[in-house]
Amino acid sequence: MKNIDNPKLVSIIRDIYNSNDDTMLSLHEPRFLSDEKELLNKCIDSTFVSTAGEHVTLFEDKIKEYTGAKYAIATSNGTSALHIALLVAGVKPLDEVITQSFTFVATCNAIKYCNAEPVFVDISKDTLGMCPKSLKNWISNNTIKKDKKLININTGAKISAVLPMHSFGHPSDLDELITICNENNILLIEDAAESLGSFYKDQHTGTYGDIGTLSFNGNKVITTGGGGAVITNEHKYAKKIRHLATTARINTDYSFEHDEIGYNYRMPNLNACLGVSQIKMLSHFVDEKRKIASNYEEAFKDSNISFFKEPVSSKSNYWLNTILFEDKDLRDKALKYTNENLVMTRPPWKLMHKLNMYSECQKANLKTSEDLENRILNLPSSVPLP
Repeated sequence: MKNIDNPKLVSIIRDIYNSNDDTMLSLHEPRFLSDEKELLNKCIDSTFVSTAGEHVTLFEDKIKEYTGAKYAIATSNGTSALHIALLVAGVKPLDEVITQSFTFVATCNAIKYCNAEPVFVDISKDTLGMCPKSLKNWISNNTIKKDKKLININTGAKISAVLPMHSFGHPSDLDELITICNENNILLIEDAAESLGSFYKDQHTGTYGDIGTLSFNGNKVITTGGGGAVITNEHKYAKKIRHLATTARINTDYSFEHDEIGYNYRMPNLNACLGVSQIKMLSHFVDEKRKIASNYEEAFKDSNISFFKEPVSSKSNYWLNTILFEDKDLRDKALKYTNENLVMTRPPWKLMHKLNMYSECQKANLKTSEDLENRILNLPSSVPLP
């Protein structure tokens, strides 16, 4: 087994990116290689830069075409997409939503925006996403079925949804998760913010569950500057999502009328314009990112550092390439050394149940989450410059 020390780690990363020692190598930066400037100038000249404009509809059509979803609604960001997806899924105040502690905080915040409570289950070491066994065990030990509803025997609350997140772009075990949800009559909402361009058994992430959400933040595979989308194959969900995201306005000739409390969550035309250009490059970007991942995999083969490979039956976008150290001390030393030497790396998010606002939430045994939180390091994963 070859030993890779921290100077060698920096050298591997810089060699893969053909990067000089005196330049900062970012974790994940956007690439603008299409007609972004041309389309943005046309959009500005048209004066339609807010939520009305042809590029919003065109971008939604392109999202549907790429993901295979029947419906797509572009939103202001990925968090608003999650919030409105949960609302339309029927998550009510005091309900509970089962999710993972190993996730970005937006996943849990969206649950709280609905005045509901997150319940944390473990992740799988094979996917870094929600562990079906942990989910099934928690449901078996803590719930009963009553009037076709799943009720938490500890709190009396209704379990209204399961919300897995496809960590770092790697698809979760969706077949098993859907089976469990169907058996218990609860909806599956996919947080696919990081997995645009990732497929599970040839089907795009976000389209397996009842509703899925995407993000187009500046650090994602493609970007609209800020933005997100909700995707679904159900007309009833799509219609309601679009209505609520557009301030619940009723279509009338001249008057401004609204029939319920809505949200100003629609993506502006200016952002959608950027998305229309970016999505043309999505397949190319994913191909390039997969080549980078392959280079990392080869570099870390038979070494003291493990490279996380895409799960079985999946095609990952490898949004953020991930390596695992033997323990936290080694990971932390590598984290410090790489950043001090102008190679940006990062640890995963602090587990949600360790944050003050979620520390009292119910949780399963989170052994895998807590282990991997200490050993994971994300590496530079940008699409290489041409």
